[in-house]
Amino acid sequence: MRLAVIGAGAVGRSVVELAGEYGHEVVAVADSSSATVADGSGAGAGVDPDAVVARKAERGIVGDADPEDALAADYDALVEATPTTLGDAEPGFSHVTRALERDRHAVLANKGPVAERFGDLRAAVDDSDGEIRFEATVGGAIPAVSTVEDIEPGHVTAVRGVLNGTANFILTRMAAEGLDYDHVLAEAQDLGVAEADPSFDVDGTDAALKCVILANVLSFGAADDPADAREFTLDDAEVEGIRDVPGSTLRLAAEDGRTVRLIGEATGETVRVAPRLVPENGTLAVSGTQNIVQIETTHAGRLNISGRGAGGPETASAVLGDVGRLE
Repeated sequence: MRLAVIGAGAVGRSVVELAGEYGHEVVAVADSSSATVADGSGAGAGVDPDAVVARKAERGIVGDADPEDALAADYDALVEATPTTLGDAEPGFSHVTRALERDRHAVLANKGPVAERFGDLRAAVDDSDGEIRFEATVGGAIPAVSTVEDIEPGHVTAVRGVLNGTANFILTRMAAEGLDYDHVLAEAQDLGVAEADPSFDVDGTDAALKCVILANVLSFGAADDPADAREFTLDDAEVEGIRDVPGSTLRLAAEDGRTVRLIGEATGETVRVAPRLVPENGTLAVSGTQNIVQIETTHAGRLNISGRGAGGPETASAVLGDVGRLE
């Protein structure tokens, strides 16, 4: 497929670099202020991935064209990899709907449109010959969405798990070293595991957005008529982060063979994210930046999928897997 990649952060750059290995061709790339669009058409007419990535690293831009040129390019699927925004989910939402209006497909790594405007997206798909995929919005390389879809949402009663690597790293280090939150957060920031402003991760927002997306998949997927499905947004989630988890709680939990993890859970009716006690050697007690998704099913019991929940190449693999599903 011919891809237009909108967003040139770690995920967007990795999609550009890896697309050829998956049999796809990138014909346009845009960041917030610039773009590059391939000349001509046909096999081998895509952009030079190495040149795009190098230009971004050296000059801070991907090309000399306008981002609008990338959105108007001749592509088969748009990859939306701009940063997640809340509320109106712009500009990602408009990027996706513009692709659908042209009867093109869209693959999202951006959580905003799927978490905040899922019903609007579904309506846009209904009016288009294009489709949307969004595996990369939940758990990076972990195939959470596609697994739920393969089982069929009507046969899934709940999805829960550890869905934020930064929060999990902090809780793991607090438990292992007997340290308090502020000390471990500073360490995580020094290592590049936590952002300078870690609020999105440690307050539970990131995990909540992923659970909202899963709740929408369950709700809409199980409904006989989409009009009967409940649409979830971040406002519907009960969210508690890890800032107030004291080191003493982890130490007491360890004495009882347990530990604390930030657990998100989604059903077709509720979304909750909060620190929870789990068995120290249990399935949900993944360590470091690892993520795990636990799927409760009506006929297959409990399924567990774990792996890297973030990272450029890891998330790009989910994006490109979705592109393959659209062929």
